[in-house]
Amino acid sequence: MTVHFIGAGPGAADLLTLRGRDLIAACPVCLYAGSLVPEAVLAHCPPGARIVNTAAMSLDDIAAEFQAAHARGQDVARLHSGDLSVWSAMGEQLRRLRELGIPCTVTPGVPSFAAAAAALGAELTLPGVAQSVVLTRTSGRASAMPATETLANFAATGATLAIHLSIHKLADVAAELQAHYGAGCPVAVVWRASWPDERIVRATLATIAAAVDGGMERTALILVGPALAAEGFDESRLYAPDYERRFRPQSASGSGTVAASIDGVDTARS
Repeated sequence: MTVHFIGAGPGAADLLTLRGRDLIAACPVCLYAGSLVPEAVLAHCPPGARIVNTAAMSLDDIAAEFQAAHARGQDVARLHSGDLSVWSAMGEQLRRLRELGIPCTVTPGVPSFAAAAAALGAELTLPGVAQSVVLTRTSGRASAMPATETLANFAATGATLAIHLSIHKLADVAAELQAHYGAGCPVAVVWRASWPDERIVRATLATIAAAVDGGMERTALILVGPALAAEGFDESRLYAPDYERRFRPQSASGSGTVAASIDGVDTARS
């Protein structure tokens, strides 16, 4: 018996990995975070599966479900929205499973920031503009932020910020970041990325608070940084004709040697 933690993606039922889909279909028990995981994902559960919405359950209740399934010898699909590596509350469940001696696996999912960037048609890292993306949040009731993990500290790097779970503090966030990025820095708020009712608001740090109405809450992501609207950025060297790389060696040019690739392995022939 194994508990399979599965990232169920940002919302669209078809933004699910093949591995995740197949694990769901193979598990007679499915525990899902009903407040964020779309019910359409549950269509992959096998007939007669025990399907439990954990939205109103405590950690002890969830652990009890794991133990009961373990006693029956039944695998469990444990679904969380987005990807499991951030803000999924998986860590505490893994700790309980280790204490109980119950094996588990982790299958990644499409994270919400990636879905939001796709909705914007944007690359969050651009040459000469930003080469880092910071995934962060503001302090909330569930978890406080460590003292050194402040928006000011992250903004000082000039990186693109993907600010989760903070739409209720949008005005404060925008005001704090203006000192580092400037009032004209582009901002995008993406609500329910990839869901049928997805909404996008683009503005600047000076105007975003007024541009977003009260209908966007909880699942909205705030993206901030010059990369969101940059046009005059340098082209990547990756595809430059004189860029030396494994599959396009420049050392062969003009030497009478022709570079070739067979089964993914570079070779050279005269």
